[in-house]
Amino acid sequence: MPAKKTKRKADFRVVEICAGAGGQALGLEKAGFDHELAVELDRHACETLRSNRDWDVAEGDVASSAVWKPTDYDGVDLLAGGVPCPPFSTAGKQLGASDERDLFAWAVETAGLMKPRALMLENVRGLSAPRFAAYRQRILDRLTEFGYVAEWRLLQASNFGVAQLRPRFVLVALRPEDSQYFHWPKTTATRKTVGSELKSLMGEAGWKHVDDWVRLANDIAPTLVGGSKKHGGADLGPTRAKRAWLELGVSGMGIANEPPAENAPHPSEVPPKLTIPMVAKLQGWKGGEWKFAGLKTAQYRQIGNAFPPPVATAIGKSIIAAFEQTGAKREIAENTPETIHDAIYRELSAADGFVSAAKLLDLAPEVTGAPALERRIANLSRDFVVDIQQTKIGVSYRLGEFKGFTGQEDHQRHEYIASFKSRVS
Repeated sequence: MPAKKTKRKADFRVVEICAGAGGQALGLEKAGFDHELAVELDRHACETLRSNRDWDVAEGDVASSAVWKPTDYDGVDLLAGGVPCPPFSTAGKQLGASDERDLFAWAVETAGLMKPRALMLENVRGLSAPRFAAYRQRILDRLTEFGYVAEWRLLQASNFGVAQLRPRFVLVALRPEDSQYFHWPKTTATRKTVGSELKSLMGEAGWKHVDDWVRLANDIAPTLVGGSKKHGGADLGPTRAKRAWLELGVSGMGIANEPPAENAPHPSEVPPKLTIPMVAKLQGWKGGEWKFAGLKTAQYRQIGNAFPPPVATAIGKSIIAAFEQTGAKREIAENTPETIHDAIYRELSAADGFVSAAKLLDLAPEVTGAPALERRIANLSRDFVVDIQQTKIGVSYRLGEFKGFTGQEDHQRHEYIASFKSRVS
């Protein structure tokens, strides 16, 4: 049965940017949030959102004032979103702030305009890498300037009842009075497997080998890869991912229209492909609760790029618990290894002018030696302008402007979006 189009009212309101097909949206709804607005670029995803819920959906570039005006939602309880992953993905060039698709810094600036009670942003694990230490530090520092206490956490979907590896790097920021009561959701490793989750769907047409397949598929799934509009059709990812799927008795060479027929070959001879309902279930949607717009490839991309609803529910409940101050009060840590991601960036950003390499090494003892400092500066230079000055006493550095998009009217991102909108995922 298709999902019913519903409208519900909750005590807490959310504006969601880069909403995609609604994985995070559905999860936040289950946690207790009601959507004031969902903003999304992809037309199929917008159709999916509209067909499932009576939300206000703004279709188009999230950073365009012609699509929506953030200040119209001043003081909303939560600003949430899953901004584009390619700038940070290990599958790409990890251009960070230099990638025209990067919207993470813009989303933080938007929070500064909207002044939501809380901010929740999620992205790929790549953002947690040393390469982006300065980028993360800038995010934390900007949120501190806006009056928030912000924390990052790497979460695995498999610890929230999802039968899939899916590490996501999540940022939550709250006002100090709420942050004292915020606790990351408790995790429990799932006992589900691809076989146990998909047995009924894989055997829907009476496939006589379904039990043998379940025994083959006795583990959680690798991370689903939705892919981009620039590359190919619907398949389960690059070569390495396909090998992992094959070990589970699944062909990663595409998405099937139907489950295996009654007399389909044994999975050891011809591994079956997943169908759209199977992929949705592995991503955390319950059967029949959500319908997806578009043809098969469009549906698969929406699902594969989504944030699993159960993970969003868990985080959303933790945010609401902080709002309601139902948990134990905690001390807010300041200037600890957990809150300082890049001491070099912090020192340079606080300095008035050039800072010598010798002084930076003294201020950041965890950076051991000149080669390590040079590597830090090289990474820093990918997201910021860094001026280098050579003097008789050695090299000095000065931090210049951030290269990323934060809302500038003259930023190169606008030209990129205008030229390649149909290819942006």
